[in-house]
Amino acid sequence: MSKLLEGKRGIITGALDQNSIAWKVAEKAHEHGATFVLTNAPIAMRMGEINALAEKTNSKIIPADATNVDDITKLFTESQEVLGGKIDFVLHSIGMSVNIRKNIPYTELNYDFYNKGIDVSAMSLHKMLAVAKQLDAINEWGSVVALTYAAAQRTYPFYTDMADIKALLESIARSFGYHYGVEKKVRVNTVSQSPTKTTAGSGIKGFGDFYDYADAIAPLGNASAEDCANYCISLFSDLTRMVTMQNLFHDGGYSTTGVSDDIMKKFGI
Repeated sequence: MSKLLEGKRGIITGALDQNSIAWKVAEKAHEHGATFVLTNAPIAMRMGEINALAEKTNSKIIPADATNVDDITKLFTESQEVLGGKIDFVLHSIGMSVNIRKNIPYTELNYDFYNKGIDVSAMSLHKMLAVAKQLDAINEWGSVVALTYAAAQRTYPFYTDMADIKALLESIARSFGYHYGVEKKVRVNTVSQSPTKTTAGSGIKGFGDFYDYADAIAPLGNASAEDCANYCISLFSDLTRMVTMQNLFHDGGYSTTGVSDDIMKKFGI
């Protein structure tokens, strides 16, 4: 296979450990010839293994709080200096819900936690896009991809406030994608991924049972983190240069399947 990202420069957020989708994206981007910087919040970096990934992919790490505009400005400015030019692709893989961590029911949300989740997981995309646009940091036909989940459209009780937050994330991608497309030809899309056994995903109550359920519904089964990384690479590449403002389901067909034979058999139907 030819290297789809040969000569392209990028920023990859959210790589925590080998189970994270962002980690897999970084590995695939490296394989496809890209150079990039890795970034995460300082506290997340202390918890993860990002230094090993940086060494493996010959990448520089630039810590940044994605809720802080000054940090984001520093990230885009230094990234261009390190990589030797404007950015061609950005992965937004940032999500956090204190309400979920503390098992607070949706109908009893702590609103301070709720606001924190919105800022970290959704408004951070708007801030990154706004800074990049102001700095003119992304090349024409560049690509920004944010990771999301189907709970933005359908109700999953265990996903609580993150469902609302992901809906906002997808709306930001559409709204900002319009303006960025008209003015700079920059593409902005979201990828709605299958339940994935990442560190973050596995921390959701009942995740294991739902993972098996989704796998039984989807005709192709759940998409893996590595499969998602391959999809992101295609969206970063010039092969998808006319795709923007889309929420793209990468879930083995789960999102358009009502029920599967496997599930009906389990209920004796």
